[in-house]
Amino acid sequence: MNSWHKLTCHCGSVELRVKLTDGLNTARRCNCSFCRRRGAIAATAAYPDGVELVKGADVLQLYQWGTKSAEHYFCSVCGNYTHHRRRSNPNEYGVNAGALEGVDPSELEEVPWDDGVNHPSDR
Repeated sequence: MNSWHKLTCHCGSVELRVKLTDGLNTARRCNCSFCRRRGAIAATAAYPDGVELVKGADVLQLYQWGTKSAEHYFCSVCGNYTHHRRRSNPNEYGVNAGALEGVDPSELEEVPWDDGVNHPSDR
């Protein structure tokens, strides 16, 4: 699963091409205040060329808070989270595994949790 994959928001207004660094082996959940509310499983995409916006630049929105080092993107039409640039490693993108074409998150084996509440950047 290290080749290019199609990722879309729920309504299809935003479409990305993503190249995962190690398929779904990088799938993680995070317990930070934002991620636990969002509930999405994120997989790691290659940086800087592993995320390509195919369509939807006009509806793709950025959300940031706190240190403003992480960049969280979502569709302004349907509200679906598509991808984010990580605070822990700004040279990585996380993508919404559930938005990848052909991926059913319920079929993934146990997905590990990252401790975003005690983020290393907060120390």
